[in-house]
Amino acid sequence: MERYVLIGAGSASFTRGLLADLVASRRPCEVRLVDPNPESLRVAEQLAHKMIAQTKAQITIRAHTNRRDALPGATVVICTVGVGGRRAWEQDVFIPRQFGIYMPVGDTVGPGGSSRAVRMIPAMIGIARDVAALAQDALFFNYSNPMAPICQAIHQAVGIPVIGLCHGVLHVQHYLADTLSLPAASLSAQYAGYNHLTWLTEIQSDGVDLMPRLRAYADAQMQVPVTHADQNRFSWELLRHTGAFPAVLDRHVTEFFPQFFRTGAYYGMRLGVDAFSFEGTIAGGDAEFAAMQADAQSSAPLPNRLFARESGEHEQVVEIVTAIRERRSDLYAVNLPNTGQVPDLPQGAIVESPAQMTTGKPTPIPQRPLGHATAGMLASRYAWVNVIVEAALHADRDAFLHALTIDGSVDSLAAVEAMGSALWTHTTGYIDASTNGKG
Repeated sequence: MERYVLIGAGSASFTRGLLADLVASRRPCEVRLVDPNPESLRVAEQLAHKMIAQTKAQITIRAHTNRRDALPGATVVICTVGVGGRRAWEQDVFIPRQFGIYMPVGDTVGPGGSSRAVRMIPAMIGIARDVAALAQDALFFNYSNPMAPICQAIHQAVGIPVIGLCHGVLHVQHYLADTLSLPAASLSAQYAGYNHLTWLTEIQSDGVDLMPRLRAYADAQMQVPVTHADQNRFSWELLRHTGAFPAVLDRHVTEFFPQFFRTGAYYGMRLGVDAFSFEGTIAGGDAEFAAMQADAQSSAPLPNRLFARESGEHEQVVEIVTAIRERRSDLYAVNLPNTGQVPDLPQGAIVESPAQMTTGKPTPIPQRPLGHATAGMLASRYAWVNVIVEAALHADRDAFLHALTIDGSVDSLAAVEAMGSALWTHTTGYIDASTNGKG
């Protein structure tokens, strides 16, 4: 029987989604919920008990504020933590706005990604060391952002295997299938890159090459005004420019190209404001947690929507665990150190690419070279990862400022110093704080 430990169980949606997937799997298991915030943990625990009672699922729930109490005997450890929660995340984005830098997400690259990395990595290193000491045989999954710096820091400082997961590539394959009115299950792809900028280089449907149709669609899109209904113009432009389609669409992809979006200008809109509203994301997370709390504490039965399998970060982890145990050849997007699966990205760098589970662990499938254009667009990002990991592991303010310089979002060294000082003060204030659910 699997014994899952979910660290960051106070997350507004992940816990509910994982439990819905476990209920649907009809497999007996134990789930140990971990969150240092007693209020968030209590909500997650109440909701979990109601879901299990209502479905009569063979799932045992335990709750812990101290992860060391939960880890012994674990077979699967899943991290979905966000140090400081949404309140800290807000400042990752709002402080750069004071310097004219607008980000729609701010959790992967850019000044927000740098700030978040320095705050997240020490906490994740602590978790990884506890996993190594107390659950060394467990499968260890990370969902927290920024993905590449966190996973690289764990490999570098602790030396245990960690599997980085994100549903972005799957989401984009569904998006492309919908665009071409094709069944999502018919699509297959080759892809490789950096989490939130992963390049789909070949896309087929039942063996038929879809790239000509996608390029024709991209050409047609250039003749249509951008609307709020489909704000992915830049991703389609990149397909025309490079011959590959980027995951995971403009909300994340634009942050990798700050040179094209100075002051946040985005096709007549502003990133993070009227295009991919950051405030809307935060408000949505707050509202989702409040709804989860209301459902957990209500005496009424839970609505059916809480048990529905839906898109979200949680959506493949139960399937992946099953595939690993049963040594299946099914393919999943994973973030792992590059051992040659992507020949023109740096060895040892954390890359996102397909893997199968036939060996009882994720085994990357070799991909063709990305090519000079797409691989070159990632070169500075991997340099940034090395520097921001150094800044986080050694509490090195100078390295943090160097990372902001490499990132390319800031337009002067004076701004690097001023904004960097504000972000450093903000984010290092959370380093000794508890880890809360990521959102």
